[in-house]
Amino acid sequence: MGLYDRVREAADFVRKRRAHEPAWAIILGTGLGDLEKHVSDATVVPYEEIPHFVRSTLETHAGRLVLGNLAGEPIVMMSGRFHLYEGYDTEQVTFPVRVMRALGARRLLISNVSGGLNPDYDKGDIVIIDDHINLLGVNPLAGPNDERLGPRYPDMCEPYSRRLTEAAGRICAEEKIPHRFGVYAALLGPSLETRAEYRFLRTIGADCVGMSTVPEVIVGVHAGFEIAAFSIITDMCIPETLEPVCIESIIKVAAEAQPRLVRLVERLVGEGDGEDAAS
Repeated sequence: MGLYDRVREAADFVRKRRAHEPAWAIILGTGLGDLEKHVSDATVVPYEEIPHFVRSTLETHAGRLVLGNLAGEPIVMMSGRFHLYEGYDTEQVTFPVRVMRALGARRLLISNVSGGLNPDYDKGDIVIIDDHINLLGVNPLAGPNDERLGPRYPDMCEPYSRRLTEAAGRICAEEKIPHRFGVYAALLGPSLETRAEYRFLRTIGADCVGMSTVPEVIVGVHAGFEIAAFSIITDMCIPETLEPVCIESIIKVAAEAQPRLVRLVERLVGEGDGEDAAS
């Protein structure tokens, strides 16, 4: 069974659990699960029940698809994502993005946590990602292309919607949320980077670094999504002052910043198609 048919089978299964056409698709990253509590009239479908979905192996990722309403808008939400470092390939990692598009979602919001490379950043800042650097060594579109899923050569000059990122910046300013605009670099992980690697990343223009998001964005562009992505800076990766970091401290910082990101996403979704935000 080809990818297109597997996507359709998974989407049909989800529709049988709930007839629901979302306007927005949302991916929740590490320590950002509280947004799920704000979904009303929710239907929850564990990943292991959905055909062709793999399972999240991380304790910080719930591993379920949530369908319902957020800020008055119909949404589908991944509560927990998949990573290449878990041993999955790019097709498995990005498969849910294609399923959410097949369900009818047109806009995709992605969240993650990352290390701050820009010395002007602070822990707890929300970075509105306006570009990325793919250092994963793979591209999820490599291999045969099915035109029913997207074009052979999707353009990546603006993977992150200027309209949505500008709206997010405006909302952050109105809500007095500490925020930045920046470039996200994706590396495979799961080990964190060395001092020399952080110097290299800063040299090539990265403002923050993480282990996800870019494959989802590439497939999202391929599938025709309008995309915005947000990253919580959980630790500083400045080579000159680098200190060891543990997952517990990363989760703690993410949890402290989480209410601000929840407010940002709720307001952005609540503006609907965002036409007022773009004007």
